[in-house]
Amino acid sequence: LRLLKEDEEFRLAVTGLLGIDEILKAIKSLQEQMVKLQEQVAKLQEQVAKQGEAILALQRSHEKLAASITALGYRYGIYTEDVFRDAIKYLIEDLLKVYEVRRWTYYDNEGVVFGYPSVIDVDVLIRDNEHILIEYKASIDRGDIAELAREGILYERVNKVKPKLLIVGPVVRKRALELAKALNIEVRATEVME
Repeated sequence: LRLLKEDEEFRLAVTGLLGIDEILKAIKSLQEQMVKLQEQVAKLQEQVAKQGEAILALQRSHEKLAASITALGYRYGIYTEDVFRDAIKYLIEDLLKVYEVRRWTYYDNEGVVFGYPSVIDVDVLIRDNEHILIEYKASIDRGDIAELAREGILYERVNKVKPKLLIVGPVVRKRALELAKALNIEVRATEVME
């Protein structure tokens, strides 16, 4: 030990034999690599943060677009149904005096139509003992067909008259048309979509 402390040549010879120089060089190399790695990680963190911001901006943009589309569909659907309903009433009841047009509103406390108690609104064309339930939709899908069928069941229970069922809209999905045929519901639409 004394020689290691006092004799520098001996100390260098021993450290060389033990490979301490190589270990120190390896440690220095590892430290340099760690610095580079830390720099790369910092750059990646910046990129991830920028992408996160871009994703949030896209999500906000998507939400705004979805809200606009929903509002447009709602506006188009509701206004179209109201205008069509008024036009049918004018033609059938006022001009032709063929049918009486009524709005049937009933509280379905058994949940026949929607599976839970709710208010049901449906237009009815009435002439003598003939009752026709009619729905107007901006786009007709299977859910609309099934809903009208259940409204027909409820109407028959309450009024003791089996109604004809008619649904009208500019577009009907093919699968809705197939269900309507199976349920004996008349569909009036200008276009059939897949």
